[in-house]
Amino acid sequence: MTEEDFGPLLRPYTLTRGRTRPTGPEFDLMTVIRARPTGDAAGLAPEHLRILRIIRTVAVPVADLAAEVGLSLNVVRILLGDLRDRGLISSAVLAGGSQPEARVLLEVIQGLRSL
Repeated sequence: MTEEDFGPLLRPYTLTRGRTRPTGPEFDLMTVIRARPTGDAAGLAPEHLRILRIIRTVAVPVADLAAEVGLSLNVVRILLGDLRDRGLISSAVLAGGSQPEARVLLEVIQGLRSL
């Protein structure tokens, strides 16, 4: 059986080596991920390395990271767990105070409607 036989189902399964959950605590959608300057990246899959390249210079929320790499959120969470286990990333949950104000959200909605 090949990837052509199962389409998009086989690839995520192989990327995660059949795992359905990351090791350690779950990553929230808005958890911000940063690369650490230390750690051993030898032997990592290309998808792991791509994530590290994206977060090398800027912290990125998990949801945005999944969109950037083009993988499902669950697969990205598992890959992030691998990187966390190797000490290659750090994470921080955004504080509630960093949410946009309701006024700003209403202005964005009005702007989108005017398009």
